[in-house]
Amino acid sequence: MQDHEVINILQNQLHFSSKTIPNIRIFVEELLKANKKHNFISKSTENNIWERHILDSAQLVKFIDFSKGSLSDLGSGAGFPGLILALFNTNKDFHVKLYEKSPVKRAFLEDVCNKLSIKVQIRGNIYEDIIDSDYIVTRAFKKLEAIIQVSREIAKKSHKLIVLKGRNAQEDLKKAFNKEKYDYKLENSITNEESKIIIVNFKK
Repeated sequence: MQDHEVINILQNQLHFSSKTIPNIRIFVEELLKANKKHNFISKSTENNIWERHILDSAQLVKFIDFSKGSLSDLGSGAGFPGLILALFNTNKDFHVKLYEKSPVKRAFLEDVCNKLSIKVQIRGNIYEDIIDSDYIVTRAFKKLEAIIQVSREIAKKSHKLIVLKGRNAQEDLKKAFNKEKYDYKLENSITNEESKIIIVNFKK
């Protein structure tokens, strides 16, 4: 998929504003620059960054109500998906937290957020913090069992867990839900027909 095709989807299907696209362009430039030194994303995906990383993250806006609440991104890395969701968000009362253990990646996130004037909180290790968001999202954090454990044991209130997963989503669900069953649904990814989005409602 060409970059302009992705931008078309962002604006016409996912309703990203025309003001947001230049900010995403700046973010992409900064990331590619930083990637020369730090390898934040796989080099093989650099030429396809708009589809593989931007659109893959952006599609989650379909499952989030930005009119109220808050969001935590676990293992945000270079900003996926949390930073893209923060760029989409226009509600100053909807708070976004990016959790990233690596100091190098946190420094990059802080730098980019300052450049783009994005209001987010950048935090460290999730196991040393209180997670009390209405949405928990994650893209390349840990195995599904570990993510479920965070939702079950660390998150302080009822929330919607949204996980971007590859082709093994169904197998991962079987392993993760081996002992306890949860109310979940699987959505198709718009960037890869084999990938899935797992959505689980956790009641506290």
